[in-house]
Parts: sequence; C-alpha cells; structure tokens
Amino acid sequence: MRLLIQRIKEATVRVDGEVVGKAGPGLCLFLGVAAGDSPAAADYLAAKAAELRIFEDDAGKFNHSVKEIGGEVLVVSEFTLYGDCAKGRRPSFSRAATPAEARKLYDCFVAKLQELGLRVATGRFQSKMEVALINDGPVTFMLES
Repeated sequence: MRLLIQRIKEATVRVDGEVVGKAGPGLCLFLGVAAGDSPAAADYLAAKAAELRIFEDDAGKFNHSVKEIGGEVLVVSEFTLYGDCAKGRRPSFSRAATPAEARKLYDCFVAKLQELGLRVATGRFQSKMEVALINDGPVTFMLES
C-alpha cells in the first residue's frame, strides 16, 4: 500500500462538476492499494498519517500532527501510484489491486482515520475525479506499508 501525503491549505474533489469532497487545512491523502495488501497495512498507514508530525509549532519545527491541530483530511483513491513506467511508454498497473480488493482496503483506511477522531472527506472511488488543492509548504511525503 502506498500513501502520498500532502499538507494542504484546502483541497476539493469534483466528479462530473459536482463537489463530492473537500477539506482543509490539513492533509490530502492519495492512497494506492497493491494486490495482496491487508487491512493491517491500511490501519498502519492511517495511524501513521494521523500522527505524523508535519505541521509547524511556534518555532517553525515539525512538531504537530493533523490530529493535534484539529485539521481535516481528504482521501483520494489513486491506483496510478502503482503504475510501473520502467518498460515501454505505457505504464503497467499489474501490481495494483483489483477494484473490489482496493475498495475494501480503501474503506478500511477511511474508517480507521475516522476511528482515530479525524474529520475525513473522500473522493468517489473508481470515478474520474478532478482534484484541486493548495499544497502548504509544499510539504509532501510518500509512505509505504
């Protein structure tokens, strides 16, 4: 499982011109699920994202988590995080989970974030989405389970 974390001032997801999710300030989380990933991996990454200290304190040091600042989270499914561009000119997605498998773990990830007390908005799974965000910093991290 791969998680691209972006610290945001705000973010919005639209599907067919309709806003389906928005959040901020806080985090925009792009989640990619690989074949064979487990609910334990989803729980691990959700807890890590919730507790990751990437927000500044008064001295400008990364000492606060999204949870500590009362931030919001937007979660977007992103199978292309498992795109392999090593060969040829077209990415291979053979390592990505099937939509049914990915959906279960995506839902598990979102539920864990909510269980941890975060306000969570989402995109629409398996839809063509338009994501607009203002990256704060920019601050971007990639985590893998």
